[in-house]
Amino acid sequence: MDIHRISRLRFLNTISWAVVLCAIIVSVAAGLARATLNMKAALIEKPDIAIYLLLPDEDIRSVDVLRETETQRDYLAETKDGMKLVILKKGAEKWYVESVESLHEDS
Repeated sequence: MDIHRISRLRFLNTISWAVVLCAIIVSVAAGLARATLNMKAALIEKPDIAIYLLLPDEDIRSVDVLRETETQRDYLAETKDGMKLVILKKGAEKWYVESVESLHEDS
């Protein structure tokens, strides 16, 4: 009739693994939440970082701010296809790309 008894050692082992797994799950969730907040902040508050997130296919190597106002930023970006003029506008909630124009060098 002692078949259903749980030993103290097995109980402590099970509880220990439960605590470790809970800590791992909470850590992963906190890390993902922090990464999400960082990306949101980049798109809302930091347009200099937002240009890299909004134009991932351009392979931007360097960025220079040409003009800056409250609602618009003009950048000269060096991309894989050459220099481009990138204009970011601030919407109601985040920055967005208004236009991307290729610039041609004089020969």
